[in-house]
Amino acid sequence: MQVIFLEDVRGKGKRGEIKQVPAGYAQNYLIKNGLAEPATKSAISRVKAQQKHAEENAEEELAEAKQLKAFLEKDETVVELRAKSGKDGRLFGSITSKQIAQALADQYQVRIDKRKIELAEPIKAMGYTNVPVKLHPSVTGTIRVHIAEK
Repeated sequence: MQVIFLEDVRGKGKRGEIKQVPAGYAQNYLIKNGLAEPATKSAISRVKAQQKHAEENAEEELAEAKQLKAFLEKDETVVELRAKSGKDGRLFGSITSKQIAQALADQYQVRIDKRKIELAEPIKAMGYTNVPVKLHPSVTGTIRVHIAEK
């Protein structure tokens, strides 16, 4: 029996897949528990339309991510932060990804989730630092951060 998976079923199929499974398993477990539905013509066409719509959205997200990457990597796009420091240029405390995301939003009106800023460890020194940002699974940009004396 052909079914369309409505949810991921471990070892059997992922959401949106159309697969051939034993009829008893399909009727007594998958359909009964709402994990799958019978693969009728209308259901198959609905799933194909949803997949096409998801692909279009993915393409739009990729285009937006590339555009944002181009903006972030311009020479004039530098995130300026001020912090207290000692005589040797080391900071009292550190600059975190949350502070970088907030400064980016304040200075350039660009909202990036702090979890997407891939800072291996907080910045603890004055000067310029390049910080990688994961904008999309296939697009990684770089933000230039300048830490100045307060």
